[in-house]
Amino acid sequence: MARILNIVYFAWVKERLGKGHEAMEIPSDLDTISDLVELLSKQAPEYKSVFADLTKLRFALDQEFTSIDASINSAEELAIFPPVTGG
Repeated sequence: MARILNIVYFAWVKERLGKGHEAMEIPSDLDTISDLVELLSKQAPEYKSVFADLTKLRFALDQEFTSIDASINSAEELAIFPPVTGG
């Protein structure tokens, strides 16, 4: 059974995708952030470009930093953003 995951984009990720968020229906066989990134990368060239170098991105599930291999099974929100730098 598919479910909805809210995906929030920040900084240059948001700019390149042309949107700050989207609600996506997640197939039941999709388990990790990595699986989701692979699916998103196939949607359009701008997604492929954003996810071309995953070392430039950070991820948070339900506002908790996590790795790309984390399970998204019970999550309601995924945030994707570049590393934060101080000034």
